[in-house]
Amino acid sequence: MLVSLTVGKVDAGVTVLLTPDKRLIEFPSILLPPNISSGSIVDIDVSQNLTKESAAESKFRSLQERIYNAFGASEPAVPILRCRNATQTSIVLEWDPIDLATADLLSLSLHRNGQKAGNIPRPLQMHSTKISGLAVDTEYTFHLVLRTTAGTFSSDKVTVRTHKMTDLSGITITTGILTAPVKERLVQAVERIGAKIVDGVRIDTTHFVTMEGRGQAWEKAVETNIPVVRPEWVEACESSGRILGVTKFYLDAMRPGPPIDEQSPPPPAPKDTPQAAAAPNGQQTKESSGESLDKKPAEEPQQADNDAESDDDSEDDAPEPKGRSGPSDEQKVRLEDKEGSNLALRPAEQTKKESEGEDDDEEGDARAKPAATPDGASFQEVEL
Repeated sequence: MLVSLTVGKVDAGVTVLLTPDKRLIEFPSILLPPNISSGSIVDIDVSQNLTKESAAESKFRSLQERIYNAFGASEPAVPILRCRNATQTSIVLEWDPIDLATADLLSLSLHRNGQKAGNIPRPLQMHSTKISGLAVDTEYTFHLVLRTTAGTFSSDKVTVRTHKMTDLSGITITTGILTAPVKERLVQAVERIGAKIVDGVRIDTTHFVTMEGRGQAWEKAVETNIPVVRPEWVEACESSGRILGVTKFYLDAMRPGPPIDEQSPPPPAPKDTPQAAAAPNGQQTKESSGESLDKKPAEEPQQADNDAESDDDSEDDAPEPKGRSGPSDEQKVRLEDKEGSNLALRPAEQTKKESEGEDDDEEGDARAKPAATPDGASFQEVEL
């Protein structure tokens, strides 16, 4: 189609063309013939190029197909959740690896009884989780929620009920170092109670049974806080018909000893002094028999003298009544003799009695009988 247009304003980039019905058309100046100025008339032939149009459309459709196949043909898969193991107080859940297709992961969260329990750490690497601290014989509902850049996807709900105390089927045992007879008895006991034994320490391992605390499996069990018990724990659970606590069956726990009555009496304590040798006729020697017998009589006079001295001290410390004269001349002389010749004084009470006029017979008996000093020596009274 041929169209005649009048050139209006000419600029370096755009030229204004006028149609016969006085409409303005902006046209690129580079497409017009050279030496065009305002008022010039140009003829423009316009036609549709169907061949090129078809090729361009085919090229565009091919690009759209590649984009759809790369980013829109598949979408993230819905998580598939299932129960792996259940015990009296814990549940182990697992799911298939997350398929994100071409989307990006935002978060993967676990919901319990309709409420969010928490996000799963490292959801692309972790495919299981363990929920502990649950109530015994209680029903719980779990489901996963996957959030991606392509949308949010929720898994089906899984209903799990924790076991009763008499249900031992949830016990999962990993064995450590055991002797052949002990391991054989353990396998038989596990089969009878309905539990299971697995190889290696896994997330669903509930107890690690061993007789010695060493090895890589034992180290992993300790790191993951799995109870390490002796084989007697399984036998005790079987005999009682219910799951028992593991405190008394820990590998490092002290085993109960025999009762106190059955223990042998402690050996006698060694004596400080050696036993005295027996004489040929069966009697003890003088040192062994006479020493203990003479000890008490030697102590009694000393005690009596101490009492007498304490009485004398108390009498000396007491205030003297008015009108009474001081100590007699005889006592003063004896005190001077004691300081000079180391002669012991008689007790104050005896001096007082003599001064008051005791009988001559009693005086003679007192003089004839030797008195005991605090150090155990005897002396005779000397009359001054």
